[in-house]
Amino acid sequence: MAWFGRGRDRTQPAPEPRQPERRQVPGAGDALVSDGAALQPVVDAVPPQDRARIDDAVAVLQADGVDLDDVEAIGAALDSAYRAWESAPLGSRPDHAAIVERFAMAIGAHLDRHTDLDWQLVTDVFGTDLALTEGFKGTFVVVPHNLVAGRWMRGETGWVPAVVGHLVRRRTRR
Repeated sequence: MAWFGRGRDRTQPAPEPRQPERRQVPGAGDALVSDGAALQPVVDAVPPQDRARIDDAVAVLQADGVDLDDVEAIGAALDSAYRAWESAPLGSRPDHAAIVERFAMAIGAHLDRHTDLDWQLVTDVFGTDLALTEGFKGTFVVVPHNLVAGRWMRGETGWVPAVVGHLVRRRTRR
């Protein structure tokens, strides 16, 4: 009666279990950089077209009466812009990317004025961004667009004074 015997004769020893094949799996960051590429950010001067982006965004907010030396004022203006955008009907909302860009540049301008960080063009394994860093070292990098965009997507308000204030306290111009 070999109902559950699977056709194997019980007098024969069971075959040795197969060992799984060993494979070399790349590390988490191996695909991010080519051989010989450094993980250290590369820092360059801000090109004229990006300097114009900064200046244009700052000029728009200053024309709207936003004091870029006051993190409370920057935060209140950003919160107001977010609430206006969120409450507008879907088809008539202004371009959120333009709003995020303006306030990212405002925060960057504030950090540039009140810390030892300067505007630079920073390239790392994730891409190239307008950022603030300490000269051309690239050891401490703040990407204002990331600060604003991530919180915009989550609908966060009220964060600017605490976050930017912390950065200012940590990196006060010496």
